[in-house]
Amino acid sequence: MKKHWWKVLGVLLVLYSFAMGLLTPLKTGILDAQPASVRAGKSVTLLVTGYNSFYTKNPKEIRAWLKMDNERAMAAKNVEVVGDRDLKAIFDLPQFLPVDKKVQDFTLILDSPTDGASVLPSGVFVTQDSIDKTAGEALWQNANISGLHEKAAITFPFRNILGETIRNTYYHVPLWFAMFILFIAATVTSIKYLRKMDPNDDAKAAALTTVGILYGVLGLVTGAIWAKNTWGAYWSFDVKQNMTAVGLLIYCAYFVLRASFEDPEKRARISAVYNIFAFSTLIPLLYVIPKLTDSLHPGAGGNIAFGSQDLDNTMRMVFYPAIIGWTLMGVWMAHLVFRAGRLKRLLLEG
Repeated sequence: MKKHWWKVLGVLLVLYSFAMGLLTPLKTGILDAQPASVRAGKSVTLLVTGYNSFYTKNPKEIRAWLKMDNERAMAAKNVEVVGDRDLKAIFDLPQFLPVDKKVQDFTLILDSPTDGASVLPSGVFVTQDSIDKTAGEALWQNANISGLHEKAAITFPFRNILGETIRNTYYHVPLWFAMFILFIAATVTSIKYLRKMDPNDDAKAAALTTVGILYGVLGLVTGAIWAKNTWGAYWSFDVKQNMTAVGLLIYCAYFVLRASFEDPEKRARISAVYNIFAFSTLIPLLYVIPKLTDSLHPGAGGNIAFGSQDLDNTMRMVFYPAIIGWTLMGVWMAHLVFRAGRLKRLLLEG
């Protein structure tokens, strides 16, 4: 049992990621605010729809702001709670804004002692009939945003558009990380084969590549499901999606190549060389090319991944253990594939 501790750890970490990832609630957020477009110089009543909110618990203590930038914001004249998920926030908009733009976007911020603070970026767009920055600065009554509450609970961040699909971070991304680790291990093992010509190294490389491709397909499927819920389509021909598909097809050709040779030594030698080539293509396909073009995918086209907006400390408690768990499970599966292949060869030889 002692030598199998890493297998037990892998199973426990994967189960932990499923339990924590699926059962931990999201923080309170703002789903929508209507009307989304208003005109300056009017009193506007915003109908706000919350998520995981309990507005009725502290109806008289809820505050609201429309934030223009880091220095300027206006407070709501009145906040009227309609239900746990709905409230009305009334704002008196000045006739002119202290900006030289026709249309200015505002971030809606709500604060409640029960739910904490919640944000809707670019939730309201205010249109000016005419631009007069000097008059706008004279009319502007700034309200400081201070004393925000924080909900005391273990929760995941609520991100607009993502919503509950943020939980896929614990499955889609760790599968890709584990896939890369397995492909690296397969490449190292292929190099070892070319140095020592040990048939076991060839079999290990094939087993690791097999599980790596399985993880790649699972990552592609979970990514397509995520894309459907956030981008509107399972496959939008985003550069990251296309390059990932190309990379997996290159790896699939590895097994086509292995099946093309009857001589075991020749098959192993050419397969090892191809495996090294296949891994070398992943770097430009998945990292270089997406960085050079526009992409909806985080981590590509200037869209930074794994920043403070993607992972908070609570998410990291699940995300990193998930990577370790899936990697250990992948190594275990590769070990089983290797042993099954060895038994098959022994039976054929016997």
